[in-house]
Amino acid sequence: MPMPQIRERIRTFLSDRETSAFEHEADNYPMPSVSLGIPPAAQQLYDGMNHVGAIPSDLYDRYDVKRGLRNADGSGVLVGLTTISSVHGYKREGGRVVPDKGELTLRGYKMSDLVEGSFSDNRFGYEEVAYLLLAGALPNEAQLADFNARVASRRQLPEGYLQTFPRTTYSQSIMNVLQRATLLLYAFDPTPDDVSPVHEVDVALSLLGRWPRVASVAHAAYRASQEDRKFAIPPAREEYSVAESILDVLRGDEGFTRDEALLLDVMLMLHAEHGGGNNSTFATRVLSSSGTDAYSAYAAALGSLKGPKHGGANYKAGEMIDDIAANVRDWENDDELAAYLTRILKRDAFDRSGLIYGLGHAVYTVTDPRAEIVKRYAGKLADECGEREKFELIKRVERLGPLLMRDVRGITKPISTNIDMYTGFVYSMLHIPQDLFTPIFAIARMAGWAAHRMEELYGAARIIRPAYNSCMDERTYVSLPKRK
Repeated sequence: MPMPQIRERIRTFLSDRETSAFEHEADNYPMPSVSLGIPPAAQQLYDGMNHVGAIPSDLYDRYDVKRGLRNADGSGVLVGLTTISSVHGYKREGGRVVPDKGELTLRGYKMSDLVEGSFSDNRFGYEEVAYLLLAGALPNEAQLADFNARVASRRQLPEGYLQTFPRTTYSQSIMNVLQRATLLLYAFDPTPDDVSPVHEVDVALSLLGRWPRVASVAHAAYRASQEDRKFAIPPAREEYSVAESILDVLRGDEGFTRDEALLLDVMLMLHAEHGGGNNSTFATRVLSSSGTDAYSAYAAALGSLKGPKHGGANYKAGEMIDDIAANVRDWENDDELAAYLTRILKRDAFDRSGLIYGLGHAVYTVTDPRAEIVKRYAGKLADECGEREKFELIKRVERLGPLLMRDVRGITKPISTNIDMYTGFVYSMLHIPQDLFTPIFAIARMAGWAAHRMEELYGAARIIRPAYNSCMDERTYVSLPKRK
């Protein structure tokens, strides 16, 4: 693999007196359940929802409630129309859901064509995809250069921003840091509540420029605090792509190769957009429908993506593969590998969840097109990094997993590999730390969130307000002294 070029340049060094990033301020006031305990008088308060909030499952069927906004056959409830993207994973024939080859299209273009088009030209493609999502058409050379210049012009953080950097005190998650950073940028915007098209595009460009730096600096600050030292911040390079900007802060003077940056760029392209129904994008649309500011909408999207049922579990597949590699002696022995995967499914190994991470998807049934693309490029990097054996191990898990899920767990629905099967493996080869897996997902998805926000603001233009059917009994009011 080509050696990265060593870079020497003037860097900013910040100490604990110059930034709040190293502070770990404890709350002097414990949570009520700790300071006051849970005596009998508090039992109803803490346990009440386990009783009054328990709705019998048969009521959902009686009132035809679409839990999770999903139909009984697993397909999503239709709640809107979009011209941004299409996530295709099944067909409907005779009123039934029929598995079909997965396809992801953005503004009418196949994702595979978008990735191959830029990668074959040895150029970065994420910015082109972001432009497509925001502007509705692929850019020509002049438009792309202009777009890149606008993103680059917002790569530097505001003066004084690092002194009030949102790692104000220790945080357990960089996603939390990214949320607070976004809300703090609201305070630096002279017209933050402006929802005009020009301002909305400007905010989107600003976050595309600044999020990579915020996330990377947050990680650098965390590492420095762990090692009790100052941390160095390289100057922003306006000529860099989003992928290069991420690696620039992470690698520092160690540098990185163009091939590494191009593979990270592919990952950003694959994560840029995935339909309006995924949880974080729908959250963006819900908040945007109220007319709130862009910063609030994107902070909410970050909070959604952070969840372990959404983007927050994207590192689990990588951890699982490492666990399998450590516990299976012969990686090429299908019987030995199947035996360990069976233990995982029976909650007897790995994290005892009973899940084989990286298998199964809410929409895709036969194939996840993103997984197919990343597998192709990951194989090339695996050869360069000497990781071919682990790459082949992942492919065996991908092949054996669905068969075992049917035999051991009795799962009958189609099971396809999803992109997470290879995400952790690729990021590990790029030496990207685990706490940045989900933030990088968020950085990429920013373009899709922005496109959906603007489509909601200027298209549907109606506040989202679904209905909940009340199934509670009437009760007679009793005065306070007479209550038991």
